[in-house]
Amino acid sequence: MYFSTVLLLAASALTLAAPTTRDVGPDPNSVFIKTFTFAGSGCPAGSVANSTDPTKTVLTLLFDRYVAQIGPGTLPTDHRKNCQINLDVHFPNGWQFSIFSVDYRGFEQLDRGVTGTQMATYYFSGQRDQISASTTFPGPKTPQNYLISSDFLVDSLVWSPCGANLPLNINSQIFLTSTNTNANGLLTTDSTDFKFHQIFHIRWRQCH
Repeated sequence: MYFSTVLLLAASALTLAAPTTRDVGPDPNSVFIKTFTFAGSGCPAGSVANSTDPTKTVLTLLFDRYVAQIGPGTLPTDHRKNCQINLDVHFPNGWQFSIFSVDYRGFEQLDRGVTGTQMATYYFSGQRDQISASTTFPGPKTPQNYLISSDFLVDSLVWSPCGANLPLNINSQIFLTSTNTNANGLLTTDSTDFKFHQIFHIRWRQCH
């Protein structure tokens, strides 16, 4: 089973409205992922693989332990999994970026009485402001793939500070609860092999 996270650092300005005829953003050759670290029950040491595209603007993380399960024979620690990711992004001075939309694709299989929840919080190191997104999956659900999108309101966006490249932190978790001790549930956070896709859409603006 694999949980896949894709961070898309687009060099254009992606907005919640219709795209403009000319997008604005920094030189894509100057935007790349410098380092990343991870820790948590859903991503223990040695369980994460990663790759980047040739332009170093897309980072893919593959998790083979990010699966929550509930039901007879499972332990309480199986019901909830989490992962804290720290991404150090390099980009030119004079620009800021923010996550304004996140797409999730995954797999769910939930008996009646079982509820799954996926949530994530995004913030920059040293900053108090943060944004969060969550989705609830009420059972019963036959084995199926899902695709959901979370759009953040413009007024709620958290921007990287001007004049400093601070790491972006993504604190995510998936968990299951049940009102029936005999019910089973499985939740991964793509459509095959229980992969989970998380695509972060980035919006850019110039510092003033």
